[in-house]
Amino acid sequence: MTPTPHVPSGGVVPSVGISHRRVLLIAVPIMLSNVTTPLLGLVDMAAVARIGGAVPIGAVSLGALVFSFVFWGFNFLRMATTGLTAQSVGAGDSHATAQHLGRALLIAAIAGGVLVIAQGPIAALAFSLLDGSPEVESLASGYVRIRLWSAPATLFNYSLLGWFIGLGRTRTALALQLILNVTNMVLDAVFVLLLGWGVDGVAAGSLLAEVVAAGVGLWLALRAVRQMGGALSWQSISDSASLRRTLGVNADIMIRSLSLISVFVWFTAQSAKHGDDILAANALLMQLVSIASYFLDGLAYAAETLTGQAIGARDVVRLRSAMVRSSQWALLAAVLLTGTYVFGGDLVIALLTPDEALRSLAATYLPWAAWVPLAGVTAFQLDGIFIGATRGPAMRNAMVVSLGIFAVAWWALRPWGNTGLWAALYVHYAARTTTLLVAMPALLSDATSRSSLSS
Repeated sequence: MTPTPHVPSGGVVPSVGISHRRVLLIAVPIMLSNVTTPLLGLVDMAAVARIGGAVPIGAVSLGALVFSFVFWGFNFLRMATTGLTAQSVGAGDSHATAQHLGRALLIAAIAGGVLVIAQGPIAALAFSLLDGSPEVESLASGYVRIRLWSAPATLFNYSLLGWFIGLGRTRTALALQLILNVTNMVLDAVFVLLLGWGVDGVAAGSLLAEVVAAGVGLWLALRAVRQMGGALSWQSISDSASLRRTLGVNADIMIRSLSLISVFVWFTAQSAKHGDDILAANALLMQLVSIASYFLDGLAYAAETLTGQAIGARDVVRLRSAMVRSSQWALLAAVLLTGTYVFGGDLVIALLTPDEALRSLAATYLPWAAWVPLAGVTAFQLDGIFIGATRGPAMRNAMVVSLGIFAVAWWALRPWGNTGLWAALYVHYAARTTTLLVAMPALLSDATSRSSLSS
């Protein structure tokens, strides 16, 4: 058998099966950091709800959706960087680990600059496709134009987060997310509640928070590179073969991410067509969905890291153990989240808005949001496994097919209005799970072959 590889600081890899403790050491900090993101969304909603009811809530919802659509397309920087970094950690290659960071930051800088330059056309195109009221779209347009200035910093943060997760340094990732989101919450309170900047204040707070987090993250990353004895090398970063591999993985995951966010863009666009009240009610409920998704992503990120490190080390025993152990904890978390929403969802809605009519409308559709954790947990875990394995084509194909299935389901369920829209979202979760399960045997077969070759 091959000897146990040397692993860079922060990415300790066991030589046998993955323990429950190992899964939780990675997952818990990510869960805590991820939960601050939807909590920030809750703060945004609560702040604007105090200044004007459904219209500003709908504006922040639409504005954040446009921003998410643009930047989720670049979420491949987080995902691909995690998978590639974890595999180099598993292989014990400190030099490659450092260069994955450099390539991700290079792509982020170029893409961020392009987005800043193209902010006008992006905003115009986005709102030509969405169907909010004139009042909502006017406020949302200002939000988008302000936040797009944060593009370089936001994409740097994606890259840095992915790199630290790939290393297994999830406490550092937690620290960066806390800096980002706590700073954002404080600035929200100052700009919206104290200075009265309204929706523009929410966007300005997000912009400044992204810049602060990116600065701190770059400093920590360069320090980590020195600690592991590596160095960023332009010759290695710009190596054509390595760049092609990085760009290939990134392109597949980009298509996958755009297909996924398209579902939520369509969901919000159709919510807007039902009127400002339905748009606002669904926006509140999607905050619950976001909390669950970000929380469960902690276990999915653990799957990414442990799967990637196992594949880098060509250890199929550790790979299977990582898949099973992380999924067991994810299922438990999904059950707890659903139970919390079923019995406490009304209280969360009451905390978000003082508008009694809006509370009542949101409560009507609360059961749909409450059961999302159980409906989506398997899809989230499979995403993590495939990201860690850098199986870009399989993820791309699965999500494109799932998008098509969602579109058909939405069309068939249109007569049921907003209820049909929520039902179509559940069909999408089922499609994501099924399509990735179909691709799983090929992943395991390839991993087994690699493990045999290393023996």
